[in-house]
Order: sequence, then structure tokens, then C-alpha cells
Amino acid sequence: MASPADRADLIELLGRYADIADMKEFTELPGLVFTDPLTIDFESVTGMAPMTVPLGDYTGNVRSAFEPFTATHHAITGHVVEVEGDRATIHAHVRADHWLPGDPPGHWLVVGFYDNEAVRTADGWRLSSVKLTATYQENSQPERG
Repeated sequence: MASPADRADLIELLGRYADIADMKEFTELPGLVFTDPLTIDFESVTGMAPMTVPLGDYTGNVRSAFEPFTATHHAITGHVVEVEGDRATIHAHVRADHWLPGDPPGHWLVVGFYDNEAVRTADGWRLSSVKLTATYQENSQPERG
């Protein structure tokens, strides 16, 4: 069972994770959120197989993917946190809205859940693995440009 402090830190970590895209803060936040390298699994929305990548590569890809959106909003709730020593798992539900410019604006909705893993580092908790399982989507990922 997670201590109240660990649980609070891990839930805040997922808040920072959402802020990377929603605030378009691709400079400082990734280093406060992730290990280097990290494992990512977005196969349910991208069709790409899970992979382990250097943090710099992931950050560049996230920047390219999210900069075209006028706004995004990731609501991450219902956290189930389990800690064993310096490792943790976090299961949480997500609703992610993505808007593109246009008249009318493009809107892509993703609903599902995250199953993430975190490790305790000298600088605090960091996500070492992120897995998104989309259970519902509207409009798929809109075309950009």
C-alpha cells in the first residue's frame, strides 16, 4: 500500500504528465516527469508497437504531435496507486479532448485508461513506462494541415 505522501506525489506526477501536452511545456516538464529512457505504449491510438525510447526523442515526438492543436485537455482521474519499495504502478482513467483550428474546429476525443509504472529516483518519482488503452474514440485522430 502506498503511503499518503507517495500517493500524493504519484498523482501529482500524472498531473504534470497531462500538463506537458495541455500547457505545451516541452522543455522542463518532461525531465520532471519521465526517466531516460522510458517505455511507451500508445498502440491503441497509433497502431505502433510499444517501444523504449530516449527521453529527448520522446519529447520531440510529443512536441510535433501536440503543437498543431489549438488546445488539449487531459482529465486523469480515479487513480489506483500501488507502491512496492521504489517502484509503483498507477492505474487511472483518462478523457482527452484535442481541438484543431478550423471552422468548425476539429475535435478528437479519446477515452480510456492509463497503466503506468514509476520509479523513485534521487529527484523524486518519475514515470518509466506509460501505457494508454483507448476504449473509445470520436473522430479518430484528425488530419492536420
